Amino acid sequence: MLRRLLFTLSLFVVFNCAWAQLKTPRQLFPGLFETVQLSDIFPDNKTFVDATAKRDPVLIMKDYNDQKDKAGFDLKQFVLDNFTIPGTHNDVFKSDIQAGIRKHIDTLWQVLYRKHDTVSKYSSLLPVPNDFVVPGGRFRETYYWDSYFTMLGLQESHKTKIIQNMIGNFAYLLDTYGFIPNGIRTYYLTRSQPPFFSMMLDILAKDEGNKIYTQYQPELLKEYTFWMRGHEKLGPGQAFRNSVRMQDGEIMNRYWDESDLPREESFKKDVNAAKNTKEAPGEFYRNIRAAAESGWDFSTRWMDTTGKLETIETTLIIPVDLNCLLYHLEMTIAKSYSIQGDEAKYKYYLAKAVARKKAIQKYCWSPREGWFMDYNWKEKHTTTHVSLAGVFPLEFKIADAKQAARVAAKLKANFFKAGGLVTTLERSGQQWDSPNAWAPLQYIAIDGLNNYGDYKLARSIAENWVRTNIGVFNSTGKLMEKYNVIDTDVKAGGGEYPLQDGFGWTNGVLLNLLNHYHIDQL
Repeated sequence: MLRRLLFTLSLFVVFNCAWAQLKTPRQLFPGLFETVQLSDIFPDNKTFVDATAKRDPVLIMKDYNDQKDKAGFDLKQFVLDNFTIPGTHNDVFKSDIQAGIRKHIDTLWQVLYRKHDTVSKYSSLLPVPNDFVVPGGRFRETYYWDSYFTMLGLQESHKTKIIQNMIGNFAYLLDTYGFIPNGIRTYYLTRSQPPFFSMMLDILAKDEGNKIYTQYQPELLKEYTFWMRGHEKLGPGQAFRNSVRMQDGEIMNRYWDESDLPREESFKKDVNAAKNTKEAPGEFYRNIRAAAESGWDFSTRWMDTTGKLETIETTLIIPVDLNCLLYHLEMTIAKSYSIQGDEAKYKYYLAKAVARKKAIQKYCWSPREGWFMDYNWKEKHTTTHVSLAGVFPLEFKIADAKQAARVAAKLKANFFKAGGLVTTLERSGQQWDSPNAWAPLQYIAIDGLNNYGDYKLARSIAENWVRTNIGVFNSTGKLMEKYNVIDTDVKAGGGEYPLQDGFGWTNGVLLNLLNHYHIDQL
């Protein structure tokens, strides 16, 4: 017993020391990092932070400091000499439109598949124990919430082993770092993403049974601990990291990032954007990073009534979708204890879920809008921006029948377009606003409508979305990260980078809908 305890403690020390010693590109290459990212030698700031040093960073920095002020110094050539620049799957893959969409998706699983044991010690990639699937394009690593929607398609393709491996990686990240990072890069170790781990277990349980919930119970609890850190000590109207105590004492959650510096992967854009804000730089950067944790980077839902990026106030907002996901996490933990026959802990976590459900109803439902809204916990009112996040209470059966009917009516009247569902009702130029649409939100809306028996509208949305995906594929040979669903002949725009193709969650949701609705011809 003592031996086992010592072994466990040694692992704890190793993991925590390993995390403490991990350095991001900015920490490894001070001065060089800023110079490269503020220059335009790479159009995308993510290129350099994903590059792999060819030798010891200490030696690279010594040479850089020795050479940088000398006449004729070529910054780009220095970087090319000392770093391996990453490519994408697009460099080698050519799609076959004639083979059809299903064959294309099946081939993409191979294209997007990555071996876990090829990480260089000088890479920003975090090591994981199993192989995995990446989203595609500039996203060369595992991303947290993307993976759930990718798994929907992997299950349709009967690739249970890959799902097991990816869930195993997320469990490893929880055991090693105490949370699941935004993505498996050192520069993502300050934040997570929407907590879909418990939802992933629902997917795997369909193939493996309920033993999955008890097998991963320790990791479910670690995920919960991360999101709830410090909530016990909060008074009404106070917040700490991801936890907020509401004015009447309820605990709800927000997005947060441990850092208040510019994002390394978008350094120049953040530095330039900060010049236009009235917020203190650290506050602005934290709000930008918190929005990145949400996955909705960026949308007017995080901004004041003007919808301008410089007014971003993510940390003041209680997001309805995040709290629905944490309700599911609480219910899943309760379920894991019920399976074990632990009645006391089952009731404990069930009570937390019930309390959160009541809080979502209380703070996020807007009778005037007929919609579930985000809530500004400082100003004590719902925000002014109506977004597709309002369908999450249908996905998790938090809405009552009358609320679900009003949401469905508004969805049909305001969000439903020729190509699918727009993300918000505002055209701001941000990628998570109109006219853009994203696969994960289509799926949540469709599944949520089905939960309340609105099968006709759910099918209509699914058919329009599938038609959009197939139309773009037939004209380009690609499946995109996002789509313009109002002007369906126009590529989706906005965002901090060019339109990406691949694309993990688009493939997953599309294949799920094709099979669920038996769609082969439209």
